[in-house]
Amino acid sequence: MHTIEKIGGTSMTDYESVRDNIINGDPKGLYNRVFVVSAYGGITDLLLEHKKSGQPGIYGLFSSSIEDDSWLEKFDVLRSKLRQINGSLFGDSDLLEEANLFLDERLEGAKKCLRDLQSLCQHGHFSLDAHLGTVREMLASIGEAHSAWNTSKLLQRDGVNACFVDLTGWRTSKHIPLDERIRDAFANIDLSQQLPIVTGYAHSDKGLLISFDRGYSEMTFSRLAVLTGAKEAVIHKEFHLSSADPRLVGADNAVPIGRTNYDVADQLANLGMEAIHPKAAKGLRQKNIPLRVKNTFEPEHAGTLITGDYISDSPCVEIIAGCKGVYALELFDQDMAGSIHDYDREVLSVIKRFKAHIISKDTNANTLTHFLSTNLKTIKRIQASIEEHFPEAELNQRKVAIVSAIGSDMQIPGVLAKAVQSISNKEIRVLAMHQSMRHVDMQFIVNEPDYDATVRTLHKALVEIHDHGTAICLAS
Repeated sequence: MHTIEKIGGTSMTDYESVRDNIINGDPKGLYNRVFVVSAYGGITDLLLEHKKSGQPGIYGLFSSSIEDDSWLEKFDVLRSKLRQINGSLFGDSDLLEEANLFLDERLEGAKKCLRDLQSLCQHGHFSLDAHLGTVREMLASIGEAHSAWNTSKLLQRDGVNACFVDLTGWRTSKHIPLDERIRDAFANIDLSQQLPIVTGYAHSDKGLLISFDRGYSEMTFSRLAVLTGAKEAVIHKEFHLSSADPRLVGADNAVPIGRTNYDVADQLANLGMEAIHPKAAKGLRQKNIPLRVKNTFEPEHAGTLITGDYISDSPCVEIIAGCKGVYALELFDQDMAGSIHDYDREVLSVIKRFKAHIISKDTNANTLTHFLSTNLKTIKRIQASIEEHFPEAELNQRKVAIVSAIGSDMQIPGVLAKAVQSISNKEIRVLAMHQSMRHVDMQFIVNEPDYDATVRTLHKALVEIHDHGTAICLAS
């Protein structure tokens, strides 16, 4: 009867809140809990690349040039940042020296690997590209190893029987499946007497980042819940899963959702506002393990409970969410009519090659438009490649925003007309819109400067008209 719980990077930066609000919030329930921790906020950006802007971290700099040593300078920036975190957590104590020794061993080991690989790949018989996936995995592991080790030591200092569970495979000679690594690590842990603090990154023979990229810690979290038969999976974030961003609609108007289902979680993930990665949610859903999203700084609040079978008592819109910085890539070709599948297949292969995330797409007889979450550099590469395949086609791109109305059951007569009318009343231009037959979301594509106003307008028209008290109570 244990829970598997994940602590996000922003929450991790506030150890006292993690200790008091999450771990020691209920002294009677101190054990029979497992905590999977993310790297401290911003650290994975320094290790890999900035999640939103694409600004290169150590991995980005190392992978871009075999002879450029700018990645070494980024290592110094990273070391300074991690030591600063250690100093703020441990103060002037023996534990600080121990923490810095652990950190330096990881950093120096990674740096030596990259130097050796750089030297090796300057010979013609070895290709850097063949090893970049492994480099990315190794670098990602450093952030979670650092935060998990620190948290376990701080809890031990504060009287908790915590143990550091390192799934990173550091210096391992075995490349084993993820499930086997988890089972081996937990074989001798007594959950009734110990509190495991687990690295969000886990090494496996197939590589977590290859399949899940920055969602790897959620996959570790999910597999732990499934393999250990958890009664509930819990994610602790720095905010509630609310009906909209409180900064846009006002703190008094945005309310925690309270209850919803995995369909809604998938729609949020597609927009980049992850409650949980869809593939991680799949395992929980199949095993009927409920997922609860809680606010680190409001431990007494039940948060939002996500299950597979939940449907709202009456059809309603539960959340207004969206994303800015989306690129609409439009391909027009008169020859497309009657052969759109050929065009779609070719364009999708290009988008996949450049690893751009497709949020949505629309088609008509001679036009194919993809709405992509990526950076301008990648868009230009995709555009150039498509132009090579279809030299006579017209290809245009523009920056837009997507705002979605989402709910577990939105079979509301006239809801689309009501949404469009509310937007029109604010003189906001809708560039495109989508409503699926599954009735779990409606998407409105607008000009990027209209994003905030569209969120506020739809929230007022579709969400604020309901009494949310019942939904919140159902989460408890």
